[in-house]
Amino acid sequence: MAEEPNQNENAPPAESPQAPAEVTPATKSPDQPQGGGGGGGRFGGPGQRQGGGGGRFGGPGQRQGGGGQRGRFNDKPDDGFSEKVLCINRSSKVVKGGRRFGFSAVVIVGDKKGKVGMGQGKANQVPDCIRKASENARTQLVNVVLRDTTIPHEVLSRYDGAKVLLRPASTGTGIIAGKTVRAVCELAGVRNMLSKSLGSNNPVNLAKATLGGLLELRDRNEVMKARGKNIPEPEVPAAEESAVAVEQVAAEEPAVAAE
Repeated sequence: MAEEPNQNENAPPAESPQAPAEVTPATKSPDQPQGGGGGGGRFGGPGQRQGGGGGRFGGPGQRQGGGGQRGRFNDKPDDGFSEKVLCINRSSKVVKGGRRFGFSAVVIVGDKKGKVGMGQGKANQVPDCIRKASENARTQLVNVVLRDTTIPHEVLSRYDGAKVLLRPASTGTGIIAGKTVRAVCELAGVRNMLSKSLGSNNPVNLAKATLGGLLELRDRNEVMKARGKNIPEPEVPAAEESAVAVEQVAAEEPAVAAE
């Protein structure tokens, strides 16, 4: 019986397995931008900023670094007036999509030298309503009559349900009052005063009552002029009178000697 020829004799010898070729990293061309530390945008262009996340369609003109504040709180006029926020109220309106909130603010403005004003503002944002109230207060400035660091006399003022009693005080007493009356009197220039709130504690009505009381203040010279009387001259102390008399005698002696 003849043997069958081996079919594997004519087959080419199997090649031995070769080691995988080393892959060399591709060098970047000088025109290709270097990768930044942060993630790019969705369709980031070649000019994305480095170090931070790019925009959605980062183009070649994006700025580097974070954006600063717009400075909306640094645009207050430097006119020598100080301002203080008394209260901020929030109101809401129910609409189809939900609620819409609005804000209203009351601001006191004064130069601490006899000028003070109160203003109100409304807006959808708190900074905007404060700015409007400040501008409104500057258009409603009034002059207050003061006597040194206190008020000339006692006064009782009313506005709606608020009732405020203001009394003068000696130097070193300070302002003994609540926060609303204190804010108005401090910005008006009062440093020593006694006060008492006898009615409602609504800050808006209380501030208006305090302003009304400060506007009712009258000076002694103003009252005498309104009555048609002569304003008396201030009395000179005895020590000053004796000094003036000695000066007059000394001036007359050389004239007598010359004669």
